[in-house]
Amino acid sequence: MFKYANGLLYPVEVSCPDPRFGQVMFEHYGGKDSEFSAATQYMNHSRNMPNPYVRELLNMIAAEEHSHLEMVAIAIHKLGGSPLCYVDSQGIPWNIGYVDQSLDPIAMLQADAEAEIRARQLYDLHFTMTDDPSLQDMISFLGAREDVHRHLFEKAQAMIIEGTPPEHFQRLITEYRMSFPA
Repeated sequence: MFKYANGLLYPVEVSCPDPRFGQVMFEHYGGKDSEFSAATQYMNHSRNMPNPYVRELLNMIAAEEHSHLEMVAIAIHKLGGSPLCYVDSQGIPWNIGYVDQSLDPIAMLQADAEAEIRARQLYDLHFTMTDDPSLQDMISFLGAREDVHRHLFEKAQAMIIEGTPPEHFQRLITEYRMSFPA
């Protein structure tokens, strides 16, 4: 279940409009390695994950990815970017082929960790494409969150492979909740 709270996970500030960079940011909105792709993939994987704790973790991270999507949308608007639709920076529409369709828990978590790695690389690239310190702060925050997600997916995958007792997976939920800056 999703609950909407009015307020951003991290402030979105832009020093001055930059429609060109706004267009670049569409990669995070509707591109292959976008926040929309991640949220959709994790939600789908959660429906097919037999471990209830990993299912909950996937749902929590999917919800967070939606909050990242909201931040990216606000940044695009503040930069003076074009109206929002699910396209990448080249205007190519988003498609379901961007979402991993694995059904095996290990394969799902591997695909999810890889998605986080690609998203982090994209944020790192885009960090270098702007001189706006406020945007760089937001991009750094989003990149750091991708690292947290990757770590948790890899940890869940290792726990499943090792045959960790189900009740021990609760630690993943606690670790996720504790990962937010105070």
